[in-house]
Order: sequence, then structure tokens, then C-alpha cells
Amino acid sequence: MELLFIVLGGAILGVIAHLALPGRRTRGALLSPAVGAASAAVLWEALTWLGWPADGGWIWVVSLVVPAVVAAVVCRVTAKSRLAHDDGLVARLMA
Repeated sequence: MELLFIVLGGAILGVIAHLALPGRRTRGALLSPAVGAASAAVLWEALTWLGWPADGGWIWVVSLVVPAVVAAVVCRVTAKSRLAHDDGLVARLMA
């Protein structure tokens, strides 16, 4: 049950990252929520395999902060990459 809550939290944090960071039009609306949910699930499972108790506080903090950072980084990198690709395409088409 805890895994469901963590995945949902990662997806919500991904939505927040998508809406809060610039370049929203340069990436898909589901990219950062999917990345947030997936990274939260993988991290939660890895931490439980390492023996972190599910009723401990630190596993929840780490499992929500890290996916938020990962989703934010993916948003920033995707926006910059898309803008650079679009600029290159425009330059190539204008030549």
C-alpha cells in the first residue's frame, strides 16, 4: 500500500515540476509525472531492499525528495534540448 502512495506522490511532484518550470510547451505533459512516479517506485523498492523500514520517516522523505529533483532535472534538460534541436532545425531549413 505504501508503494501506491509513493508512486502517486512522485507523479504529483512531477506534475508540479512540469507546471512550475519554464519551457512547458517544449515537453509532453506526461513526461515529468511518469519520470517522477517511476523514480519514486524504483527508489522505494531499493530502499526497502536495503532494509529501511516502511514506517520510518526517512524513507518517505528520501522517496519524495529525490523524484522531485529528478523530475525537475528532466524538465530542464528536456526543455533545453528541445530548444537547441528546434534552433538547429530552423537554421538548417533557412539555409
